[in-house]
Amino acid sequence: MKKIAVILSGCGVYDGSEIYESVLTLLEVAKNGAEYQCMAPNIDQLHTINHMTGEVTEGDTRNVLIEAARLARGDIIDLAMAKAADYDALIIPGGFGAAKNLSDFAINGSNCQVNSDVAAFTQAMHKAGKPVGLICITPAISPLLFGNTVKFTLGNDIDTINAAETMGGTHINCAVDDIVVDEALNVVTTPAYMLAGSITEAATGIEKLVKKVLLLA
Repeated sequence: MKKIAVILSGCGVYDGSEIYESVLTLLEVAKNGAEYQCMAPNIDQLHTINHMTGEVTEGDTRNVLIEAARLARGDIIDLAMAKAADYDALIIPGGFGAAKNLSDFAINGSNCQVNSDVAAFTQAMHKAGKPVGLICITPAISPLLFGNTVKFTLGNDIDTINAAETMGGTHINCAVDDIVVDEALNVVTTPAYMLAGSITEAATGIEKLVKKVLLLA
């Protein structure tokens, strides 16, 4: 049975992993006869957002790994402890946590950096020839992970696309229900909630991404 690593960035679209995207990913992996292991960096979130108001909750500190454990029903490991040799593929759902916790793209744009544990694990998977799937905003950091020849999609958000392409790589416009596959680098991306207006729209592209990643694994 293929085993898929899933890196989470917290719990909640505005300060962690997008919950629908994460659950759809896990569901699709299981439906296709594979198993998954959730993991997250053991670090503090950039901040905590009140998801009713969209405002920052001042003075509230939350841990990415502990928050991500909510999504994983407690079955989660510290990303720093994960070994690429144990997995056949990697998928990283979106949500602002990818741009706030897994990287600082939300703050520094094209001058951003990727969390060292995220970069080390993702690049180890990549160097071993294993496929990587990136969802929603997460493909924005793909040039830092895979180099300036990578092809990826972020839907059609011009400012995000420009910032990502400044770091390298080539953006491909993509419909919400489709995927972009970089055959040379084994990288699969889909827009999900960069474009989706509903959970069903997000699901279609995520289902295609998971199926393609598993086919390449």
